[in-house]
Amino acid sequence: MNNYEHILVAIDESPISYAAAEHALELATAFKSKVTLLSVIAVDPFVGVDFYKIAPAITEHFMKAEENALARLNELKLSFERNDIPVQTKVVHGVSPSEGILNTVLSDGISVVFMGSHGRTGLEKAVLGSVAQNVLNKAKVPVFIIKQ
Repeated sequence: MNNYEHILVAIDESPISYAAAEHALELATAFKSKVTLLSVIAVDPFVGVDFYKIAPAITEHFMKAEENALARLNELKLSFERNDIPVQTKVVHGVSPSEGILNTVLSDGISVVFMGSHGRTGLEKAVLGSVAQNVLNKAKVPVFIIKQ
């Protein structure tokens, strides 16, 4: 039985998430795993969702964020396809990054997660939280954290 049958790679705009994708590619090649590349476009938790429906500038911001996320995912997808790895891309909206990752683990039958850690500390970690820490604590599957 392949313990790494379906790999989830969490991708954001950081170079560390690209490093996580490289590690996932190595594992997927070795174990002939399928891969899902995921980006989460989160709603700012400090502002009500209704605000976004009426503010054209914010709506445009989210549309641009999704466009950029899809471009990143499709660029990375090519690396997996060149290595004959079955790969799909997925964009999730309206939840925190850790919720998006954890929900995808459950809904898509993920067996292992790869993600980068930005290494936030102190006040920045207290205010923004640590996506990697949340996923590591709550996921029921192995989580590989790639550090800067």
